[in-house]
Amino acid sequence: MTSTTTFIRRDPAEVKPWAETCGQIRPLVEEADGAAAEIHHVEIDHAKLHYHANTDEFYYIIDGKGTMVLDDETIEVHKGVVVYVPRGMKHKAIGKLTVLTVCIPRGVLNDIHEVE
Repeated sequence: MTSTTTFIRRDPAEVKPWAETCGQIRPLVEEADGAAAEIHHVEIDHAKLHYHANTDEFYYIIDGKGTMVLDDETIEVHKGVVVYVPRGMKHKAIGKLTVLTVCIPRGVLNDIHEVE
């Protein structure tokens, strides 16, 4: 089997951010890239409560501290913490955080369902 996919290299400093549910997002690996997952660099400042019907997410906290609401629980997060958010779970981050999100499968930007 021959792969037609090549490597992907993106520098967050070279990707123009835009506003979405969680804050300022810089898509580093996008759905159009054809990879198995999407990866986003996100500057969060009190995100909106939302869920993804078909997408699991991993949040890696690059910097900052705050909390995350995960359905009916609130947990503390800080630099270095990883949080797994399964599809269907309502979630939001509270505080000023810089995170790397890994979204599996790709297509998360068409799978955002805001609750608030």
